[in-house]
Amino acid sequence: MQAILAVTVPFFALVLLGWIAARAGPLPESAIPGLNAYVLFFALPCMLFRFGASLPLARLADPSLLAIYLVSAVLMVALAVALTLRTRRRPDGVGLKDAAFGALVAAFPNAGFMGVPLLVALFGDAAAGPVIGAIVIDLVVTSTLCLALAQADAARSAGDAERRAAHAALIALRGALTNPLPWAIVLGAASSATGLEPLAPVAQIVRMLGDSATPVALFTIGAVLFRAGSHAHSRTPVGHFLPVALLKLFVHPALVFGTGLLARALGAPVSGFGLMILTLTAALPSASNVSLLAERYSADNGRVTRIIMASTILAFASFSLIAWLFEKGKPGEAISVGFGTLYTEYKMPMS
Repeated sequence: MQAILAVTVPFFALVLLGWIAARAGPLPESAIPGLNAYVLFFALPCMLFRFGASLPLARLADPSLLAIYLVSAVLMVALAVALTLRTRRRPDGVGLKDAAFGALVAAFPNAGFMGVPLLVALFGDAAAGPVIGAIVIDLVVTSTLCLALAQADAARSAGDAERRAAHAALIALRGALTNPLPWAIVLGAASSATGLEPLAPVAQIVRMLGDSATPVALFTIGAVLFRAGSHAHSRTPVGHFLPVALLKLFVHPALVFGTGLLARALGAPVSGFGLMILTLTAALPSASNVSLLAERYSADNGRVTRIIMASTILAFASFSLIAWLFEKGKPGEAISVGFGTLYTEYKMPMS
């Protein structure tokens, strides 16, 4: 556990520092969008390009791992929506639009800003491949599905739910295609496949920007969470956000791991290391940028923000525990973790 905490404590401490800086005043709110833009359009794409260029294409696009994560994401969305809508008949129940955004934060981990650097720090550069695949699926499939559900509910009374849902899906897909992260991954994979490398000065710029991605991204997560919390005015009952945060931190990784075990039992070539990284990716806290989408689509941003905040705070303990259980796993050993039983093949040495 000491080796795990030596990595996770600094990561979550940087998130806390970003929140404190935004709350205490050294970081003005007007600077937060600039920080977010720097990470999203400059630093993080350069980091992902470097990983894409350094890893074989088979590790970036492992069909078995992509299928496992895709199926788990769809199941997670369906489960989160179904459980949330059970409260709809109550006076304070949650409607389909807010259930869809709750499902998005339950199924969309903070894999870009936090997952890639954290898992690489824990398990080495090979961990980047499965995380990068998860990022692409969440940007293209998970967000598109949830936005389509949200818009279908908004249009139901007007009688054009199908058209509005399809329009929302197209908007979400266009947003994914204009996001720089997938294209950085594609360019990195192309560089790896062709052997073409950037000129030395360009490569140095990419390296410098990529090196800045981790601390700035973590600091930005904290600042974004403070901004989202300060702009969320609704009073959200604990029962409307804490269960979804717990789904994110425990049920989502359990679904990924269980789906992977089933795929292996059916004969699919699923690597133990890749499944471990996918499971830990699902155990990450919710993506902080979902609050921006909720605000844009007039959903209950207060509820979404509180889910993200709760998952981020609780993830320090839950993620560290799950990572430690994997690190301690031995052949045939069953480890009870409260959301099921994990069977690990071997002890994965820390990098």
